Amino acid sequence: MQINLPDHEFLQALRMVEEEKISQEDKVEMLIQIAMGIQRKPKSPQQLFNAIKLYDAALERCPKSESLIIARIEARQGTAYQAIPDNSPESLLKAQALFEKAIPVLEQQGLAEEVAEVEMNLGLVLQALAGFNKALITDCISAYQRSLKVFNRNKFPKEYAILQNNLATAFLSIAMNDERGKIREALAVQSFETALEVVNLVDHPIEYAMLQNNLGNALQYTSSSHPVENNLRALEAYTEALKVRNANDMPLEYANTIANKANCLRNLPDDLENPQSGNQQNLSKARTLYRKAQQIFTQHGEISKETTVQEILSEIEQELGTGHAGSRNGKGFGVARI
Repeated sequence: MQINLPDHEFLQALRMVEEEKISQEDKVEMLIQIAMGIQRKPKSPQQLFNAIKLYDAALERCPKSESLIIARIEARQGTAYQAIPDNSPESLLKAQALFEKAIPVLEQQGLAEEVAEVEMNLGLVLQALAGFNKALITDCISAYQRSLKVFNRNKFPKEYAILQNNLATAFLSIAMNDERGKIREALAVQSFETALEVVNLVDHPIEYAMLQNNLGNALQYTSSSHPVENNLRALEAYTEALKVRNANDMPLEYANTIANKANCLRNLPDDLENPQSGNQQNLSKARTLYRKAQQIFTQHGEISKETTVQEILSEIEQELGTGHAGSRNGKGFGVARI
């Protein structure tokens, strides 16, 4: 990715630090705080690169004897690299190197929570790198499990829930072509359900909705001898997610969930007692939901999802015309990692 010239905000920050008549230690702290501020709500990828340069400036000024401060800066710089949107693994590999360099120092001199946070971020990076065939998904799972030793359900319910969600998505990303695949699917469902035991709709609405959406996908797409029961449970999960996700405040998340719910309806008979009677009513409901999702995907430039939904709508029209539903398997929309 091309790095442009530093913008006004970045140059102003450097100039301000240089002009301040304060100690080097205070300048280091100031650079860190400015970088974190820019990184917190970046308006463009360039601002993330600016934050990285500010961390570099802090590292240059930090005495070599301050190994703990250096490790903390490197860990924060790793999160900036991690956040850069990139179609290559380059930034992720830099983040991985920084996290792995910081962890041993933080283990010796830092707080347990610091180490757990870096391990969680390392797990996310490794999971993304696995998609580029640059890391093993088992290493990602190990990082999440190390983080869970500190981020337990009692003291850190939010972090615990996020880690369980991430573990579940990691399990589901492994090829499911053997008997062990069924075990991993069951572990994924269990992880989502475990996470939902410690978060709730009132106190953690975003995490609650994400977990319910992902649980619905796991139930819907896993191998099972009870597909109808799984789909009914998935519908309940999507309904819970939609208590938070709505078209005004979270349009893309809402579109993902109603598309997932639509696919679930396609696979359910209208009359559970008499499945041979067909599912024309559920197909019609699915069509309505897919149309809503497609409209939102179009508005937000999600071309790939828009195209996928259009293909599904064409299939539904054929199914409604013939009265016979086809076989649907696939990945859900919006399985998220945090």
